[in-house]
Amino acid sequence: MSVEIKSVKSDKEIAACFSVMAQLRPHLIRDEFVSRVRSQMQEGYRMACALDAGEVAAVAGYRIQHGLSWGKYLYVDDLVTDADRRSRGIGKALLQWLVQEARQHNCNEFHLDSGTQRKDAHRFYEREGMDMLAYHFRLSL
Repeated sequence: MSVEIKSVKSDKEIAACFSVMAQLRPHLIRDEFVSRVRSQMQEGYRMACALDAGEVAAVAGYRIQHGLSWGKYLYVDDLVTDADRRSRGIGKALLQWLVQEARQHNCNEFHLDSGTQRKDAHRFYEREGMDMLAYHFRLSL
């Protein structure tokens, strides 16, 4: 397996990530995807993808931020591997790239949230050395 991890920058690269990202975020609309990502990028959002045989096989959206609770940290908003390509090391390669990105930016910590229904993802994160530390609460407005 030859996986290439790269930062996603151009509109074409962003658009190429839609089909995989929509597996995690099914509410997304293809025609609005690039503009939504671009809007988030103005607020510090970044994207990376894993290419397998030249095709997007996994996607991550993340931010580098500062907070009173964690200091400087990398927060993963979105992390998904194409359902047909799971358990091949692609997600692991992308996660390792993200951790290295955090280290290169002198982050103190690396964080992500994962939906309670994503049990396979939780096992993956724990295998990769991550700890489950909190519950995430929301109030829809």
